[in-house]
Amino acid sequence: MLQLFGYWRSSASFRVRLVLQLKGLSYEQHPVHLGKGEQKEKAYRRINPQGLVPFLIDSEVQVGQSVAIMEYLDETYPAHPLMPSAAQERARVRQIVNMIACDVHPLDNLRVLNYLEQELGQSKTARDAWYRHWIDETFKALEPLLMTTAGVYCVGNEVTLADCMLVPQVYNARRYNMTLDDYPTIARIVANCEQLQAFIKAAPANQPDAQG
Repeated sequence: MLQLFGYWRSSASFRVRLVLQLKGLSYEQHPVHLGKGEQKEKAYRRINPQGLVPFLIDSEVQVGQSVAIMEYLDETYPAHPLMPSAAQERARVRQIVNMIACDVHPLDNLRVLNYLEQELGQSKTARDAWYRHWIDETFKALEPLLMTTAGVYCVGNEVTLADCMLVPQVYNARRYNMTLDDYPTIARIVANCEQLQAFIKAAPANQPDAQG
């Protein structure tokens, strides 16, 4: 059985859970509590030397980094494909994936937030403002792009990896009290996704290690 090491509130783990659910794949969850620093412990570092989540084990195959895991799953388990068949649409999906994975996530990662607060002496207020700023910067560019690519979902009328990236990022935005008032296309797509059972089952609040 597939094994996923993750954390309920990790948006990167959320992305991978979405792919697993959309493809109907059974998997065993191994919670790694980021708040308690379990990702830094030797036991987990032996599994994933980078000490990050998510991490996937599929028999002899071990894969870290959420986008790499998502692509591995889509290529290895081709039922319910999450990439379009047309090259132009695939490029758009990759563009959206990278806007979130490369432009937002590295700046808003827990390691960065902790460094800002603990090492650079920034207040929680300043740290949270940093977090919101970088999401906002990407959403400002993502909204007009989605206006040209979206149907029911990010690219056309089928769920793709782009939607698996967008919904967790919006989850993060809401955690930090951001609204989507300025981003009606993003809001519409996320609302459509959140009606699907795969998105409901993969949601952070519905994970076995979820906390109030």
